[in-house]
Amino acid sequence: MLISEIFYSVQGEGTLVGVPSVFVRTSGCNLRCGWCDTPYASWKPEGTEMSMEAILEAVEACPTRFVVVTGGEPMVAKEMPRLLAKLREAGKHITIETAGTIAPEGVACDLASISPKLAHSTPDEALAGKAWVEKHERLRLQPEVLRAWCSAYDFQLKFVVATEADVDEVRRVVNAIGVPVPPEKILLMPEGIKPEVLRLRQAWLVEVCKQTGWRYTPRLHIDLFGNQRGT
Repeated sequence: MLISEIFYSVQGEGTLVGVPSVFVRTSGCNLRCGWCDTPYASWKPEGTEMSMEAILEAVEACPTRFVVVTGGEPMVAKEMPRLLAKLREAGKHITIETAGTIAPEGVACDLASISPKLAHSTPDEALAGKAWVEKHERLRLQPEVLRAWCSAYDFQLKFVVATEADVDEVRRVVNAIGVPVPPEKILLMPEGIKPEVLRLRQAWLVEVCKQTGWRYTPRLHIDLFGNQRGT
């Protein structure tokens, strides 16, 4: 399996924010978000081919039961179901960070951290090329796949929000899923990789959450470490 990085840190986003976790970042993605903060795992996938045994050994070396499988898009990895099964056998709590474009097919998962991509994620054609823009638009929102994830696992819907106009799109996406979604499972996270940008957006995002009952999620790792790998 092509692995971009494995590192031990604290969860920076979502309902488990602050929990010490080992992150297994696969390399490869079926989308091309214009604001992607891990281009080395998506736009230009890079990493090391690792055996299942080597991945599990690296995970076991970290003193936590919480494992976050992320990417890129981890569900594109052919061996992902096997890795998740091995992590379950080892007694790990498994969070899968996914865009919700590939159906789960019964994989082992304790928390599906689903990040549906809004319209502002579509990349500039001059940078990505017409073919990737069309593919991104075709794949980024699939209500039936989101429904499969939300129906099978404990979940959180984590939306990257850049402007107040995105809030209406969040409502439309949630309504299209077609299953009951408690408001506290709808997470709004400011887009940005610099603390000052995040601070500018968090003020009005918090107000939106107070009005809707949705949940605000910070990007704690940016505040703690800045935008760098292994954090």
